[in-house]
Amino acid sequence: MKLSQLLKFDNIIVQCHNTPDADALASGMALTKYLKEKGKNVCFVYGGNFEITKSNLKLMISDLQIDVHYVGHQVQLAQLLGLREQEIPELLITIDSQYGEGNIRKFKAKEIAVIDHHQVSNPLPELSEVRSYLASCSTLVWEMLKEEGFSVADDLKLSTALYYGLLTDSNNFSEIHHPMDMDMRDELKYSSSIITKFKNSNISQEELRIAGIALLGSEYYQDNHYSIVKTDPCDPNILGIISDMLLEVEDVDCCLAFTIHEGGVKLSVRSCVKEVKADELAKFICQGVGNGGGHTVKAGGSIIRSLLEKQELEYNPSSIQQFFRERMKEYFLDNEIIEAADYTPDISEMAVYKSRQINIGYVKASDIMPVGSHFTIRALEGDTEINVSEDTMILVGVKGEIFISMESAFNDYYKACDCAYTYPGEYEPTIRNLKDGNSTSLLPYIKSCVFVGNGNIYAKELQRRTKLFTQCHPDDYSLGRPGDFIVVTGTDLSKIAIIDRDVFMKTYESVE
Repeated sequence: MKLSQLLKFDNIIVQCHNTPDADALASGMALTKYLKEKGKNVCFVYGGNFEITKSNLKLMISDLQIDVHYVGHQVQLAQLLGLREQEIPELLITIDSQYGEGNIRKFKAKEIAVIDHHQVSNPLPELSEVRSYLASCSTLVWEMLKEEGFSVADDLKLSTALYYGLLTDSNNFSEIHHPMDMDMRDELKYSSSIITKFKNSNISQEELRIAGIALLGSEYYQDNHYSIVKTDPCDPNILGIISDMLLEVEDVDCCLAFTIHEGGVKLSVRSCVKEVKADELAKFICQGVGNGGGHTVKAGGSIIRSLLEKQELEYNPSSIQQFFRERMKEYFLDNEIIEAADYTPDISEMAVYKSRQINIGYVKASDIMPVGSHFTIRALEGDTEINVSEDTMILVGVKGEIFISMESAFNDYYKACDCAYTYPGEYEPTIRNLKDGNSTSLLPYIKSCVFVGNGNIYAKELQRRTKLFTQCHPDDYSLGRPGDFIVVTGTDLSKIAIIDRDVFMKTYESVE
């Protein structure tokens, strides 16, 4: 859905979820501004049992001049829009929320639209835009505004609101994993003094009490050195503070903190050991019932109530806590860890494969930036920092993934060709100069090459989740899931890799 599709309506309500957070307020503010500038009669509202009381949110509303109204009855919508008492809005847009979830009060309108970044758990109306891979709804609205040519650059208050929305919904950016979130974070020009003011009003006395009680009730699992803690309802930022504190405890290598709300569960994950990446653990916990992500040390996620209930789980604290206990237990039991330096593969259990002749993209890094310079490539899987040397090569894989090679290895496995290059990914990778922050598309520099391989390989399909620490990267594992392949080069059995199933099938074929 495009925002311009909403312009056929005149009387519009923008509604966020009950007990709004900073992301809901920011995204609602942005959408309302867009519609007002297009001449629409629009009002931004929220419902529920309580008005906003948190200090940082009240400051946000006043300092950034967010025109938002608390409503308890249908008739108030007509009053706010200046309509007759029994008249209903032409359009109601739920922002950062969806009707059918437990955290939003339902009102009547002639048509309903949805703009959200949470998982879809109920049928959506025709007018909807949901991108559950984003860390905040602020990012989604920012991107939709850009698509309409509506700039927020000259509106410091709006830019600050969007920045703060992402900051708080991603636990101080620790749960960001999609490049679009990173783009907004890096491109917005915001007021740092206002952000600091909001941060310093973030924790109330009640939330301090919540944190203390939660830490006292934490569960510790000695066999795998992790803790689980349930908190009373609180902001994601508070949840992050609790998990940060928990990780400081002796013998706690990783932890999960969670809080239960009307419409779902928010969780925060931390890890300080190389065998557990926080983002990977968060994704595992949320699989099938929500979404998770972040960074190797700090991550988080959301679980949707309706998706949890579809698994025939009761939505109460004891059932939810048991769900987390079982997920954490499964995670640690269902793992194989391979240290390549101490591993000798049994090739008698592996099949022989040869490389297919496939096209991928490449460019020599020094053709983009001078030797000795430092820059970042931003792609769907995250940021890759590059120090440019004479023989640094940038390659773009069959799914649009970015990886780095040395020129000698490139010459062994690839052959340049004259055919045109077509990028297969959904997010166009960019080059970001770390000195001045400017970015540009990588694609104009990319040329085509053919993967020719270097002899046959041995490979077998993984039957369980496997973490591989290679000799080149002994402190960072590659994760393989059942169905992926573990691969050994035919000429050097110490060169071991895990390859995604889709990539493997496109890249190799069996030797009969």
